[in-house]
Amino acid sequence: MALLQQLKLLVNLARIDGDMAEREKEYILNIGKANGFPESSVSTLFYGSHEVVIPENLTPDERFDYLFSLVQLMKIDERLYRQEMQFCSKIAERLGYSHDVMFDLLTHINSTTEKKEQQALRALFDQYLKK
Repeated sequence: MALLQQLKLLVNLARIDGDMAEREKEYILNIGKANGFPESSVSTLFYGSHEVVIPENLTPDERFDYLFSLVQLMKIDERLYRQEMQFCSKIAERLGYSHDVMFDLLTHINSTTEKKEQQALRALFDQYLKK
């Protein structure tokens, strides 16, 4: 269920600028496929906006994965829109991060950040989790 909510958040973010780019669709599809969701199930999410739901029982790792994937998607088209940054900031706060996390995320994450780099960043960004 948490992954489905994450995919819906990613779709909402991709739709913010009014145009869901092919690279954004591919990114979302790949996350779904990597976690066992059939491509057809993920594709159906592209046709509408979704309620923003953040599951309450997310682990710190899952919280970071949510935020990391949002920032990576935001940067995939190499353009940052104010609405995208505002959306990600609101989600970060709802995930339990302080507002300051977005600046560091934007400077440390890009669309090609590898898994091992992601793990190192996870430790860095734990300091932003509110206690």
